[in-house]
Amino acid sequence: MSKKGKRSGFRKGKMTALDYFIFAVLLVVGFMILIPFWNVIMISFSTQKEYAENPLMLFPRNPTLASYKALFADGSILVGYWNTFKLLIVGLPLSLFLTSSMAYGLSRAKFPGKKIIFFLVLFTMIFNGGIVPLYLVMKSMHLTGTLWSVIFAGSFSAFNMILMMNYFQSLPESLMESARLDGAGEWRIMLTVVLPLAAPIMATITLFYGVAYWNSWYDAMIFLRKADQLPLQNVLRAIIVESSTNASNAASVDSVGKQGFSTGMKMAAVFVTMVPIMCFFPMLQKHFAKGVLTGAIKT
Repeated sequence: MSKKGKRSGFRKGKMTALDYFIFAVLLVVGFMILIPFWNVIMISFSTQKEYAENPLMLFPRNPTLASYKALFADGSILVGYWNTFKLLIVGLPLSLFLTSSMAYGLSRAKFPGKKIIFFLVLFTMIFNGGIVPLYLVMKSMHLTGTLWSVIFAGSFSAFNMILMMNYFQSLPESLMESARLDGAGEWRIMLTVVLPLAAPIMATITLFYGVAYWNSWYDAMIFLRKADQLPLQNVLRAIIVESSTNASNAASVDSVGKQGFSTGMKMAAVFVTMVPIMCFFPMLQKHFAKGVLTGAIKT
């Protein structure tokens, strides 16, 4: 390579003024996202007095675990964790099975009634029957008051199915034809040929359903009545509402102390409910972008 080529290549690797500007903007935006999250964590470790003096603290002077001890004192958080864990263990495989099997069927050109079935699935994304018909269906099947009602209510997503269907359509048809010539049926083709090649979209849909089950609270609020059946998000909601009520009732007596303690419990509850899903995301993150990109583009 000539000296001129070396110099031009070196110039291309330099940071321009625009690059520095974009980097600075992204850095500021990153801090704007990170600082509130960090503040939530620090408040959960702060004392009542310190929070009252400085609500926007970045580091507590006297860290304490009092909020976490009070949060786990009655065991409701642990019950919520267990119920949410049961939702994930049962609901996640069910959702992946329903979504992948329908997506594979609709991705095949010769599937009988493909257009009609796809239209009916797409119709549910635009028009919804509402919560009353859903409740009546669950009641007719005697599922109200059980975790099965929450699992079945969130077991299928038309959006996720369309993403997966588009990904399956992007796979070479010759692979399926070769498997058919070897005598493989459709179920075997899906399980041994298609799904092993669909790791990005499977990881993406797993993340979507996992987050949906983890954050599920509305269906549980409608269908469940017993406190020992509530998932984690409903337990968190109950703790926040109870803490706010206690702080309001005690405002005339000891406003600073009670409010600071209740706020610490709220922040501790938010933090302990965020940690597991934050640990779960990095394991699937490398497949996430590719799965969304390929599934969202119809080839």
